[in-house]
Amino acid sequence: MSKPVLFLKDASIFQRDNLVLSDVTVSVDEGEFVYLIGKTGTGKSSFMKTLYGDLPLQKGEGEIVGFDLASLKEKDIPFLRRKLGVVFQDFQLLNDRTVKDNLKFVLTATGWKDKKEMESKIEEVLGKVGMKTKAFKYPYQLSGGEQQRVAIARALLNDPELILADEPTGNLDPQTSVEVMEVLQEINKNGNTILMATHDYALLLKYPSKTLKCDENQIFEVVQKTV
Repeated sequence: MSKPVLFLKDASIFQRDNLVLSDVTVSVDEGEFVYLIGKTGTGKSSFMKTLYGDLPLQKGEGEIVGFDLASLKEKDIPFLRRKLGVVFQDFQLLNDRTVKDNLKFVLTATGWKDKKEMESKIEEVLGKVGMKTKAFKYPYQLSGGEQQRVAIARALLNDPELILADEPTGNLDPQTSVEVMEVLQEINKNGNTILMATHDYALLLKYPSKTLKCDENQIFEVVQKTV
């Protein structure tokens, strides 16, 4: 039996004093690929922010990659994020640094010191996303799909137990979305657990998997064909 890397029970998610989601009970097991869907404003982003420590869990139980969300202290958040890989819709790459230096920046910030090990890790993650030949390009020299591949490579640097992908194809055209999705699928096949928030129902039909839906202040699992 695989163990859950994410588990919430009777949790309430707040954005400041505003209750966004209530009585949330969900779990994501090691090795799963799980979608999080729902209309804009139904709480997907607030849910994701709670998982990576941007919003506190004010009510209920929650555990993610071994961290208790209900008692998470600010000083613990950097350590939590080292065990998570987060991929955003808008890439969040540093435009004044090459692809390689973007990745090196993250490794340095998370405590890596050995230059040879850093070089090797950067080469490894760029290889996983098909971007080895673009290491010396700047983000503005890359297409949107290529930038998102680099962002996925960045999320893989510290061998995360869980990847949180928040609308990773939201800024991409349909063909590029499929290419990025293929990368995520391959990473999942190699053992990485992924929770992906998306609006793109075409991807759900093409790559069916366990699906959680935000609706009317709740999160519940849906059967694929009723999405």
